[in-house]
Amino acid sequence: MNSVVFLALIATVGTWSVTALGAATVVFFKSPNTRLLNIMLGFASGVMIAASFWSLLEPAIERAQARCGTPAYLVATAGFLCGAAFMWLSDKAVSCARRHTLRTQNAQGSRSNRMIMLILSITLHNIPEGLAVGVAFGALQNGSTPEGIMSAVTIAIGIGLQNFPEGAAVSIPLRAEGCSRKKSFLLGQASGIVEPVAGVLGALLIVYVEAILPFALSFAAGAMILVAVHELIPECQQNQKDQPYCATMGIVAGFAVMMLLDVMLG
Repeated sequence: MNSVVFLALIATVGTWSVTALGAATVVFFKSPNTRLLNIMLGFASGVMIAASFWSLLEPAIERAQARCGTPAYLVATAGFLCGAAFMWLSDKAVSCARRHTLRTQNAQGSRSNRMIMLILSITLHNIPEGLAVGVAFGALQNGSTPEGIMSAVTIAIGIGLQNFPEGAAVSIPLRAEGCSRKKSFLLGQASGIVEPVAGVLGALLIVYVEAILPFALSFAAGAMILVAVHELIPECQQNQKDQPYCATMGIVAGFAVMMLLDVMLG
């Protein structure tokens, strides 16, 4: 296996492990602490927004300027919009499946259907995260500078940080729905299994088709921004009236931590 593909696999297995750690919180809680969950989801969205620029869009523009005949701003914009469109279409597919399920389900199957849709939704969101890590490590194929390595590691750290609340966001509601702790944990950690798959595919794509690297970096950024803005931020703001700045401070903290890691280490 190519060394950068192997590194991408190791990194995404690590981010998956953090998802499992988040899912393991179901051992201690049957119902989620809403305030803590909102802060964690806000932190995750802040991390993803910061990583989308400093770790993905900025290097995409720099590489496009150095290697592409097409203007860098066109490459970055096209990749960004395609990534957002990919996640939008994927989300619509899941939403259509959810609506179909609601129309056809009976009372007995409603609980299992809700659980399936919850797991599918979180799993879908993990695809661009694994892709982002894989693309970042695949970019090291032709010469790995300390800055490039730190940038890839920073993305993996950032994705890992925001995977913890995602794991909890699956396992704890499943426990509240009546699942056993073991089943809730297993299903919660399984939602992150797509990350190593997407990471390896992203790295392989860059290794063998290096010319698309600027587009791929921008694509991953667009997908991550859509997930953060459309899903994570609205979710963490649900109790805004009772706790108006709780989730907002989580977003600010996540953005600041990821920016610090990226600028200081990258």
